[in-house]
Amino acid sequence: MAREKKSTQIRQLFNISNGQNRHQWRKINVRGNDFAHDVQLTESQIDDLKAQGMPYHTVNRILPVVEMLNFYATANNPRWRAVGVEGSDSAVAAVFSSLSEYVWHLSDGQTKYGNVINDSITKSLGYMICSVDTDMDDGAGEVVLDTVHPWDVFPDPKSRDMLFRDAGYIFIRKLLPKSYLIRMFPNYQAKIKKATGNDSNYYDTSEKEIGGDQHLFNPHDDYGMSDVINPDGTHEQLIEYFEMYEKIRVPYVNVFYRKPLTKAQLKQAQQAAKVYQQEITQEMQVQLMEQQQQMMQAVQEGKMLQARMDLEMQKAQKMAEQQIQVAVQEHMSKVQAELSKIENKIVSQKEYDKLASVAKFAKQIVDAIKFNGTRIRQTVMVGDIVLWEKVLHERVTEYPIVPFHYKWTGTPFPMSAVSPLVGKQMEINKMHQLLIHNATLGSSLRWIYEEGTIDARVWEKYSASPGALLPVKPGAEKAPQPVLPAQLPNAFFTLIQNDKNDMEYLAGIYASMQGDTSSQHETFRGMLALDEYGTRRIKQWMKQSIEPSLRQLGKIILQFTQATYTANKRFRIVQPSHILEEREVEFNIPLYSDMGEAIGKSMDYQACKMDVRIVSGSTMPVNRWAYLAELKELLQLGVVDDLAVLAETDIKDKERIAQRKSQYAQMAGKIEQMEEALSDSEGTVETLERQLVQAGIKEKVTQAALKVGGMEKDYEVALDKILTDTAAKQKVLNEVTSAKAQMQQSQEKSVDKNKNNS
Repeated sequence: MAREKKSTQIRQLFNISNGQNRHQWRKINVRGNDFAHDVQLTESQIDDLKAQGMPYHTVNRILPVVEMLNFYATANNPRWRAVGVEGSDSAVAAVFSSLSEYVWHLSDGQTKYGNVINDSITKSLGYMICSVDTDMDDGAGEVVLDTVHPWDVFPDPKSRDMLFRDAGYIFIRKLLPKSYLIRMFPNYQAKIKKATGNDSNYYDTSEKEIGGDQHLFNPHDDYGMSDVINPDGTHEQLIEYFEMYEKIRVPYVNVFYRKPLTKAQLKQAQQAAKVYQQEITQEMQVQLMEQQQQMMQAVQEGKMLQARMDLEMQKAQKMAEQQIQVAVQEHMSKVQAELSKIENKIVSQKEYDKLASVAKFAKQIVDAIKFNGTRIRQTVMVGDIVLWEKVLHERVTEYPIVPFHYKWTGTPFPMSAVSPLVGKQMEINKMHQLLIHNATLGSSLRWIYEEGTIDARVWEKYSASPGALLPVKPGAEKAPQPVLPAQLPNAFFTLIQNDKNDMEYLAGIYASMQGDTSSQHETFRGMLALDEYGTRRIKQWMKQSIEPSLRQLGKIILQFTQATYTANKRFRIVQPSHILEEREVEFNIPLYSDMGEAIGKSMDYQACKMDVRIVSGSTMPVNRWAYLAELKELLQLGVVDDLAVLAETDIKDKERIAQRKSQYAQMAGKIEQMEEALSDSEGTVETLERQLVQAGIKEKVTQAALKVGGMEKDYEVALDKILTDTAAKQKVLNEVTSAKAQMQQSQEKSVDKNKNNS
């Protein structure tokens, strides 16, 4: 009965979601999608143009806009980073960046992200969904990403949040064959076979008149299709498949409880209590002895009676015993509190009631906080039978479906990039048709003639041939007159060019951004400035629409990975875009005791609390030449090394070059070490040589000193001898000198005497 009520509720909510506003929104975007894919004329319009002899081809100027927007939004993979709420979470938070990259590559995220962005541009809305494939990794499960076609998703029409976070529900509705559903859900084979339901497409059949060729590029082409043909040629009926997600408020209790002690911990606490009891007993005995000694002294002095002393000692003894018991109990409780840990766990109200009814666990409860948590309930229904209904993991609090808008309108029905261009595209198509038709009329003239004056078959065959001779029957009074087409005004050609410029202006994609050299700046810096200013509207779209969705997707990946990856996991990430970069990541590493028992986890990913942020502009393309020029400047300043510059170049075999440079760097390092060792050795040798020379000089000086010392003694003896000889010689010399002086004086006297006589 409950399942029947649920299926009726799902059907009613779906009818509400699939209202007139959605039909109108889908019509507009089906038309825009057709125009983007060059289905711009209806069959009736093509028939009319053929009847008038006019061309019916189109000049698609919308498709280049779509391709350029796709390029700017998907040039690189998005990158997320997590910030730990607490300091202890920082190391584990770094794991999320690697894990999100692992999930992205595991799901072929680049391809699916490109499809989502293309849906956002051409259909105004794209969807990416996160789920868990329980069959991957040998049953351990992996978090994967996938896309959902925007026509298959039916959000709550009352939602006013850009990411549908305030929606009461979100539907995924498809028409699928039962055999496919049985392959998807083999455990529900019996229910799927019994299911019956409406097989209509729930789409307005008037949409066939929007574009041409029965919506060639849309998934719901065959309106009224109720069956498919299997490979064996049998027909199989299609049936509705509903997958509904809704936010519910579930009563939960955040339980804080003390983890009971193990036998070893309890034994350790008891031993500590015994030691403490012995210490405090000894202390109390000493205090009693001191108190007894003071009282005995008072009794001897007559200040106290013996009976009073005996009574006071009995009271003190009882009080000491009580204090010892209380102190031991407090110490025992303190040791147990230090050894035991207070943990918290979030459980449902029903689970808490069951736990609280167990007396042993109730004693361990420290605190219990009740609250209502937001959870996601998933209901899967085929036809009129509900297959299952479950609440996703308690970690998952957001819808796993993330919308990617182009232009949010405040409702679940956004606007695409193609819609404003449809009118201008129709004008351009019409003007080109008129231009070619006018040129055709000018090259193949029409003629006015009187019946019977010419051979019409000859004129039809040869009138447009160069140098043809066209006969006129004899007696014709009036020759055939050519009917010239009206000349197109010059404003017509100006209008065509204006329409093309208007399309560039509306789309924000200019010819220079697509490599048109005629509209580019001549200088390199001018081209960079043009690239910077010309992409501001695209950057605004990325910042206001795409990056919030990517940030929401990162949060959902975090919630699903924390709910799924609870065991030890190790994976390796190889990034071909970076030279020689390969990372191996491991988390939820088990910790074991000396006895080999698991006692906890290192890098506990599930217990980590973190905030997820998208790296702004990570999906945008980078002007490689400007970036390379910037790297060169940074290389000159010494901020980066040459390998960082090499990684951004297009040099062939740059990985091998990097390896060789790495080897050269290692060899250069070894050579530098050897040179340093050789320099140290040479310095040591020079020092030893200097010491040896100094030692030799010192020895020679010593020897010379010794020789000089011996020579001094000989010199003193010789000097004494010389001095003695000198004194004797001086004495003799003095005697000789005085003798000579006396002889001279006597001679002078004799001469004077002779003169006087004469």
